[in-house]
Amino acid sequence: MAVRIVRLGTPRARGEGTRIGTVRRPPRGVPKAEFAARDYYDVWFPNLAPSLETMKAAQAATTPAQWAAFARKYRAEMAAPDAAHAIELLAILSRHADFSVGCYCEDESRCHRSLLRELLAAAGAEMA
Repeated sequence: MAVRIVRLGTPRARGEGTRIGTVRRPPRGVPKAEFAARDYYDVWFPNLAPSLETMKAAQAATTPAQWAAFARKYRAEMAAPDAAHAIELLAILSRHADFSVGCYCEDESRCHRSLLRELLAAAGAEMA
């Protein structure tokens, strides 16, 4: 059992399990009934997405220092009680079920999901 970190909208891996979208907004132009069929997500969980202000900082980051500033802001948001509890819950669930979490960004290294990977691992999640 484990959690995978994925790019939403890409083909699912075998045994990936339930796909959880940790994004602020649903995919544009895709009917809600088709989110899962088009490999976006089965469940939308924006609780672990960056706030609008923080997401804009990530999109504008062009230097390592700007990316580091985004990472600090996102980690601070994820330290808030609701987000921290959600991360802890997913970490525990990863020991009992296969599932995945993801975002739309093409480059994981420049996406909040890279930081979410670190946070889940630090919380003791079983990572695929």
